[in-house]
Amino acid sequence: MVDVQAQLPTLALSLSRVGVTGVEKVIRLRQNGSEQLFSARLECVIELGPNQKGAHMSRFEEVINDAIGEVVLGEATFKAETLAERIAQLVRTRQGARRAEVSIEARFPEHKPAPVSGIQTQELYTLHGCAVATELGTRRLVGVTAQGITACPCAQELVAGAARKRLEAEGFDSEDIDRILEAVPVATHNQRGLGTLHIGCTELCEDEIDAAALLEIVEQSMSSEIYELMKRSDEAHVVEKAHRRPRFVEDCVREMVRGVIDRFPALDDQAFVSARQVNLETIHQHDVVAERFGTLAEIRSELETGIPAAVHTSRPTWLGAVP
Repeated sequence: MVDVQAQLPTLALSLSRVGVTGVEKVIRLRQNGSEQLFSARLECVIELGPNQKGAHMSRFEEVINDAIGEVVLGEATFKAETLAERIAQLVRTRQGARRAEVSIEARFPEHKPAPVSGIQTQELYTLHGCAVATELGTRRLVGVTAQGITACPCAQELVAGAARKRLEAEGFDSEDIDRILEAVPVATHNQRGLGTLHIGCTELCEDEIDAAALLEIVEQSMSSEIYELMKRSDEAHVVEKAHRRPRFVEDCVREMVRGVIDRFPALDDQAFVSARQVNLETIHQHDVVAERFGTLAEIRSELETGIPAAVHTSRPTWLGAVP
């Protein structure tokens, strides 16, 4: 049979990304020390050379099935990022490509107690795994997305200022007003926040990055974590906690980065960090977003010297920098 994909293209131009996207699979991975089933979506692409008309699309599906078979039918020893790494390496070989990239998004449940009542609630999170493979090595990313609540510091200051004037008009002195505003959480508008945190390991990385640790960092970066099932006591706790920890979208990103540095002090300087926060506004029709990405060397240097990093290494740049 004629291998049409192997014929010369009408224009000798390489393509950056060719492959399959939106592939849905049920996979089994090791998470928090135990095996779990995940509903996952995968994207698998290669860099197509200028002398090849097309990629062999069926080979993507074959490789994905083979790699998933190793963890679904065999022993579930892979994490999302190592499964992505395995698929990327197999795809690159099977397609004869210079470069292959695989991304995995998997929804998974975590059970945790509500903060006051202790009632067990199931929360859904998104787990991210990504890998880029070349003949020189592989780089991989692990990440999570979690939701929380943020309380706006600016509106809270405005409300507190107005409250102070009204209390002064009622005859309260300055000291009493300070005590009142300290004791009673001041109103502000809230947002439901979506925090996403990625950590990238180089091809020589031996650090174990646990998704549960990343989830904790993301949730703690916001004004308060949220729960799907709560009693009234839990609702009061979450609302008061959020209003006592007002944070801008920018604060959440900085807190995520702080969390990575504090939680993983041994991470290599060439490791990659990406922190992104999207707040779904309640008093505007738009949403707000903040992001910081770069190598740990760039971030650590900026924190130590106070001098802004000249370069913020992006995710594509870092993934493509296999030495």
